[in-house]
Amino acid sequence: MKILVIDAQGGGIGKQLIAAIKQNIAEAEITAVGANSAATSAMLKAGADYGATGENAVVVGCRRADVIVGPIGIVIADALFGEITPRMAKAVGQSPAKKVLIPINHCDNIVVGVADLSISALIQEAVKAIQSITDQQCKGSF
Repeated sequence: MKILVIDAQGGGIGKQLIAAIKQNIAEAEITAVGANSAATSAMLKAGADYGATGENAVVVGCRRADVIVGPIGIVIADALFGEITPRMAKAVGQSPAKKVLIPINHCDNIVVGVADLSISALIQEAVKAIQSITDQQCKGSF
């Protein structure tokens, strides 16, 4: 299973996601794409198999991934303090990959109807969703 983790700013959420995915889904092949080099570096240190930085890396990664995971801002143009370009958001949104989005209420984007959980709890929920996707793929019922 090819998992694309996208993050921006310092890559803290992506770093936690990668560590949790590696711990719980051994067969995952993880590509980390940061909107900046600091985010990419943090995710590579967490154990990502591959890493790249920038807009085109997001676009190419979205074409190859089975699952895309990251903060909800990765599907909102100009989110994460402007680091997510319209082209990046479009690539994520139009990708045929399953998307697992972490509902982070930052940068003027508020997600209502979602429990106010800690980042750690949100990461665990994301890993459970990815495991469910992996299980479905193994059974051939995507």
